Amino acid sequence: MPATLRARFDAFRRFLNTPGFGRRVVLLLVIALALKLAVNVTAFVIIDRTAQQDALSRSFQEIRRASRSVLIGVLSAETAQRAYLLTGEAAREAEAMEGLREVDRALMVLGTAASRDADLAPLVEEVRATARDKAQELGVTLDLARSGRVTDAVRVMATGQGQALTDRLRSGVGAIDDLVGRRLAAANSASTNGLRTVGVVNGISSVLIISLAIAIFWLLRTYIADMRHKQLELDRLNAGLEDQVRDRTLALTRANEEIQRFAYIVSHDLRAPLVNVMGYTSELQSAGKALEAQLAAVEAKSPKLVQPDAVAAIREDVPEAIGFIRASTEKMDRLINAILRLSRDGRRALHPEKIDLKTLASGAAAAVHHQTDAQGAEIEIGDLPTIESDRLTVEQLLGNLVDNAVKYLDPGRPGRIRIEGAHRPDGMVEIRVTDNGRGIADRDLERIFELFRRAGKQDRPGEGLGLAFVRNGARRLGGDVEVTSVAGEGSTFSLILPRRLTVTASGEPA
Repeated sequence: MPATLRARFDAFRRFLNTPGFGRRVVLLLVIALALKLAVNVTAFVIIDRTAQQDALSRSFQEIRRASRSVLIGVLSAETAQRAYLLTGEAAREAEAMEGLREVDRALMVLGTAASRDADLAPLVEEVRATARDKAQELGVTLDLARSGRVTDAVRVMATGQGQALTDRLRSGVGAIDDLVGRRLAAANSASTNGLRTVGVVNGISSVLIISLAIAIFWLLRTYIADMRHKQLELDRLNAGLEDQVRDRTLALTRANEEIQRFAYIVSHDLRAPLVNVMGYTSELQSAGKALEAQLAAVEAKSPKLVQPDAVAAIREDVPEAIGFIRASTEKMDRLINAILRLSRDGRRALHPEKIDLKTLASGAAAAVHHQTDAQGAEIEIGDLPTIESDRLTVEQLLGNLVDNAVKYLDPGRPGRIRIEGAHRPDGMVEIRVTDNGRGIADRDLERIFELFRRAGKQDRPGEGLGLAFVRNGARRLGGDVEVTSVAGEGSTFSLILPRRLTVTASGEPA
């Protein structure tokens, strides 16, 4: 052993064998290091298990979505089948076939999951067999209708076999949903317990480490102890704050994704009963026409047999009720489309590029040119800067603001709309759309940005989604939208966006 190394080893041994301040400090540091290592190993193991539980949860959710997609596909195909028998439209037949194809895709996902799960396999096999029988029953009726034998197809449906298969399929999907639900609850519970355990371990370790630090600080000089204590405390608070911000940001991101997926799923689920209502409304219209024809025949032969109440019901009350139903279903369809649009826009990847806002504003003005000409209004475009952002989103936001300004111009005076913007000292860009329209009351300035909420007199078409879309899109780009207004004089909407949009590899704002 070299003399220098031997001398250092001997000095270290004498240090350990000599009681005193230095040895006590080293001993406490060694204990702290060992404790920290133990905590890190424990946290790593628990976090790894939690990650496995999260993976199981995602797998269970995929199985649940696939099983429900089977039922939704069958219901969609069944609805389209009925519509095809009623109308004979080729589009309805295509919808039925697309529903069956969706069932096949979902069954493939279930089959893959069942191949690795002995408990799930018999349930999936039962659903697959029932879906196959249901598809065969649908195919028979569609073939009959396609060949012109609609009466035979209706007779097949009247046997109730198709409804029985649908009920059996619903029961099978429910069984899969129950099994997956129990497993999902267990996985979520295990994940929650793991995270709770990590928190407890970290709490205990923090208490012990702080106790050791206090012991070390007590041995040091008062000035050094105070300084180091403050520094460590500041570092600990900063680290905790960064972790808290990161965790909360992640939680908000996940919650937003869940809301978007929920809106998308709910909107799709609402379409099935809506299609049924629309189909039955058409059926009622056809029945009303038949009754009208029969009434006309009776009036021609025996006018005295016709009751005035019956005439009013067939020729006025029933058509009016059907008209109300159709108008309501069409409005609901527009609302569903709007929800789907918001959901899709929230999931679309962003692609930053250099944008000339003046060119974009000219396009927005040209898009409403026919409306401004009809109202005798003018759109003036002032100075506008260049930014780097997602072109499609910015174009939609600016288009919505211009369209909103045109929609609510005051017919009592010539309309004037001005689009301008400038850089702000805080690194943002402000785009202002000013009009001399009706204006907005103070109590409604925040309400207009809420979903399905509108302010003032409701004499313009729309569902109350345009400004909600603008705020949602602006915030996704890292900005916001503000409004100032005087009722009866006009409004100014300020779209505030960052000069340069930064996104992650997945197309999400950084």
